[in-house]
Amino acid sequence: MKNTIFKLTEYVYYFSLLVLIILYLFPGSLIGYFLYGNLGQQPNLITNPIGTSINHLIFFSYITVLAIIVRLRIKNIFTNYLFILSISCVLEIFHLIVPNRAFELSDLLANFTGVVIIILINNFIKWRKHF
Repeated sequence: MKNTIFKLTEYVYYFSLLVLIILYLFPGSLIGYFLYGNLGQQPNLITNPIGTSINHLIFFSYITVLAIIVRLRIKNIFTNYLFILSISCVLEIFHLIVPNRAFELSDLLANFTGVVIIILINNFIKWRKHF
C-alpha cells in the first residue's frame, strides 16, 4: 500500500511538472481560456495585494513539496532542489520570448519564494528531528 501511494505521488509530481511547462510556454493563458474564454486573462485564485503572482507562489510551493516527497525514494535531477529553483527562474525568463506572455519580476520572485519557503520548512523539520 505504501509503495502504491508513493508511486501515485511520483506520477502526480511528474505530471505536475509537465503541466507547469505547458502552462508556462503556451502563448497565452490556458487557465484563463478555460475559466473565462479569454487567452489574455490570468486567473486570480486568491484576492491579495500581489495579484496573480500568488498563483505562482502556490504552484511552486506545491511542486516543491511533491519533489521533496518523491526525493525520499528517488534521487535524480528532477527531484533536486537546484532543478526546482532553476526551473522556477528559467520558465519565467522564457516569458521574454514567448508570444503573448510577459516577464514579471513579481512572478519570478513568487516562483523563487515558493520554492525557498518549502525548502526552509523542510530543513527546519529535519533540524527539529535531531533534537
